[in-house]
Amino acid sequence: MAILEATNIHKSYGTKLNKQEVLKGIDIRVEKGEFVSIMGASGSGKTTLLNVLSSIDKLSNGSIKIEGSEMTRLKEKELAQFRKKHLGFIFQEYNLLDTLTVNENILLPLSITKIPRKAADEKFKQVATELGIYEIKDKYPNEISGGQKQRASAARAFIHEPSIIFADEPTGALDSKSASDLLGKLQQLNEKLRATIVMVTHDPVAASYCSRVIFIKDGQIYTQLHKGDESRQTFFKDIMKTQGVLGGVQNDH
Repeated sequence: MAILEATNIHKSYGTKLNKQEVLKGIDIRVEKGEFVSIMGASGSGKTTLLNVLSSIDKLSNGSIKIEGSEMTRLKEKELAQFRKKHLGFIFQEYNLLDTLTVNENILLPLSITKIPRKAADEKFKQVATELGIYEIKDKYPNEISGGQKQRASAARAFIHEPSIIFADEPTGALDSKSASDLLGKLQQLNEKLRATIVMVTHDPVAASYCSRVIFIKDGQIYTQLHKGDESRQTFFKDIMKTQGVLGGVQNDH
């Protein structure tokens, strides 16, 4: 079952006289429970694609359906409600509130729902335990490491069981151990909860944790790789080969 269906996606910036076309007719379908990575060289349009798919930015042309709802037809209030219920976000910069504890930060998406406190606490315990941060629940962001902050950010994205989670370079600010810890946890949650994740990354190691990698070049889909029954190490090598053909993927957008 498709969670996300994007058809003929176009995105341009500027005016008619000075127009830059970033996305040039992209089609993407993401099934429930998939862990998909989007990769591409600097300026390929991968971050723009994530932004339009997640409704952070508006399309110039095309159609995006999430859970059957046509995103381009929703009014601003309806879109805000849809985001709260169906979408989760993990950003590179954590976006945790310094004045709230880890527990309070993670529970934020549930604070706007009518879920009873006991049920909210149960959900918190489950997701925080899965991500290995339950023991630090009463600490503040300035008292924990970058890796722990990003796992708290991930827990906040998962807590309300959204239809789809969008992750923008989630390992970009982490050291290699913290990055692999986070990616391993995301992979576990993806498998255990059948959570659907779409992640932009420049890192082939991060992409190797996914079930499918979509490569973007010059605003269009260049190719896709499916992991299938391959080991993560073999899939990583396949990603590296494709990246080499694309001329390398740089650490920017």
